[in-house]
Order: sequence, then C-alpha cells, then structure tokens
Amino acid sequence: MPNIIDKRLRAEHFRARLASAMQTRHITQSGLARQIGVDRSTISQLLKGDGARLPNAHVVGACAAALGVSADWLLSLSDRPESAADLLAGSLSLTEAPRALVDERIFAWHREAAGYKIRHVPAALPDMLKTRAMLEWEYAPHLGRTADQAIGASEDRLRWIRNARSDYEIAIPAYELYSFARATGYYDGLPAPIRLAQIDHFLELADQLYPRLRLYLFNAQRLYSAPLTIFGPLLCALYAGGHFIAFRDRERIEIFTRHFDTLVREADRTAREFPDVLNRLRAEIT
Repeated sequence: MPNIIDKRLRAEHFRARLASAMQTRHITQSGLARQIGVDRSTISQLLKGDGARLPNAHVVGACAAALGVSADWLLSLSDRPESAADLLAGSLSLTEAPRALVDERIFAWHREAAGYKIRHVPAALPDMLKTRAMLEWEYAPHLGRTADQAIGASEDRLRWIRNARSDYEIAIPAYELYSFARATGYYDGLPAPIRLAQIDHFLELADQLYPRLRLYLFNAQRLYSAPLTIFGPLLCALYAGGHFIAFRDRERIEIFTRHFDTLVREADRTAREFPDVLNRLRAEIT
C-alpha cells in the first residue's frame, strides 16, 4: 500500500530537498531561475513558502532537470534522488567478455561477493572445476601461444574462488556432461585420458567440497537457462557471448535467483547423486 503523505508535509519535504540539491550542485537562486526560465522571486518563494501548495508540474520538472535529480524525489514519491536514466545506468551494465578463463571483471565480482552464496549456470563445464589438461585442450586454439600463461595466471584466481568461503551451487544441463564424457558435439576429439582425469577431478572436488560446493544436473528439454552467475544479493551477470549483461537492482536479482532455484528444485540429479552419474560415465569411457 502506498505511503500517503500529508500535503503540508510533502510541501515541506519539497522545499528541503530543493535546497539540498541546490547546495549539492552549488547553484544559487538566481542561477536556477535562469536555467529554468523564471524570476528569482519564484525560486525564493519555492524555498521559503510555509503552506501546502506545490509548484506546477512544469516547474518541478524543470528544477529536477537543472539539478540532476528526479522529480519523484523532489515530490517525496521516491527515496532515490537519481534520475531514471541514472538509475538504469547504475543497475544495468554491459561488460566485454573476452574469450579467456577468469578475467579481471569476473574475478572482481567474485571477490566482491565473498561470503555470499554464488549460483552459477556455466556456458559449458565450469572453468573453476577443470583440470589443466582440459583447459589447455579447450583454450589453446583461442589463446594461441599465450594459452599457457593465461592458464597459469588463471589457476591462482580459480584457486581463490574455490577457497573463498562462499557456497557455490552450480546447475549444469545434463546433455553438457554427457557430451563431454562421450566426446560429442563441442567436445568432439577430446582424448579419453583427459576425460577420465577430468571426471576423477570432479569426483575429488565433489567429495572434498560438499556441501559448500553442490552440483546439479537439469534437463534442458524441460527447463532452459542462459549462462548466468548470481553473486548473492549483489549482482546477476548474464553471459551473452562477447559481453556480460550485469544487473544490480534487487528486483531483477530476485527474479533470476528464483529461476535458478527452479533449476535446482527440478533437477534430474541432485548434488548427492552427482558422483553416481560421474562414476557411470567413467565406466562408459573405460
């Protein structure tokens, strides 16, 4: 239910917020009057009046535009002084996503969210759980001669992420794991020894880090998810190929959190069952 403010109190808030915004912007009454096209006496009256009357919408909007605040804030309809454009820019960002392992932007997000639960749907298998041989097979064609350096530099960051006192829930499309184990599709040509070592590595991590690390397999025929990472209540980042689309507003973060929780709730294989799936796939390879 909306919070109804008495007209006299709303007018009082308007005068206080107008004065505060003018002080912040270092704008005098004469300066503001010139910018919005009114007499100085009009601004003086807006600031010193003691009744319940508010200026008309044109004057309120002009003052808001000149002072870089929102008209809703001046009228006590919002607690955020930023304009709608500034709020949108602050809550949504587009960040380049290079073809690499853990780049500086991703690593900064992980550090910012240390201690919070991190929910992750990877684009393929999660990089932070891959063996070095797997990383070399996957990234060498893209990184060329710098692959070894990039992987070496990333290993420290991946190690930090694994040890960062955050709970990780990772939801993987089941077909992704099966394609990897059977060397089909994206994983065509992946040698069996690398696949076996990677499965053993998964098993080791699942045993060592559970329940802080929980992996789930969901059926992509029933549920679809774009690659995304939810950094606690702070940030949700969608992976769009060449860029990350990052949201910081609470409403969108909650929407994607509920989406992720649906993937976990309806997963075909829970975190406890994940090792059984790995062992079956390992038996197929051998």
